[in-house]
Amino acid sequence: MLSILVLYYSRYGHVAQMAQKVAQGVEERGNCTALLRTVPSVSTLCESTAPEIPNSGPPYVSLGDLQNCAGLALGSPTRFGNIATPLGYFLQQTTPLWLKGSLVGKPAAVFTASSSLHGGQESTLLSMMIPLFHHGMLIVGLPYTETDLLTTQTGGCPYGATHVAGIDNQNTLSLEEQRLCRALGKRLAQIATQLNS
Repeated sequence: MLSILVLYYSRYGHVAQMAQKVAQGVEERGNCTALLRTVPSVSTLCESTAPEIPNSGPPYVSLGDLQNCAGLALGSPTRFGNIATPLGYFLQQTTPLWLKGSLVGKPAAVFTASSSLHGGQESTLLSMMIPLFHHGMLIVGLPYTETDLLTTQTGGCPYGATHVAGIDNQNTLSLEEQRLCRALGKRLAQIATQLNS
């Protein structure tokens, strides 16, 4: 079984729901297992520390989780068209893996959520890709053979799966968004399988 790391940060739960759908898609492949992981929040207080184990949800990610995965799905809420600080902070600590070339040639995919349709989703996805390119990862998107990309009135783009949470964060994942999340996970697992065969 190939391990696909589904790593995300979620503030209001929307990206966490997307991560679960991406993980479903990974496991639909049959020979892959999804490893759900998150990162702790970043505090403005110097003396503030996060517990070693989160109060709920999946465990915090380790460098070993990233090093040992066969592929990576990376999810972040949109923060002014950019990756959320907690996830960016974790990625900035991956220099030891970069020095060893641990992630070179592994496939990676990205997903995000924002409060509005034009809230910077595509620029967030692109900003998430930059450190992955530096690690030598192979970026996997969503092709237009996923017909939901042509018809969705909510989230979804060829750069990765997206969700429009609404200004009050009350929107649930639409059926199109759910299918695109699963499709992204399945495509990532398929490419990881092909690269490891």
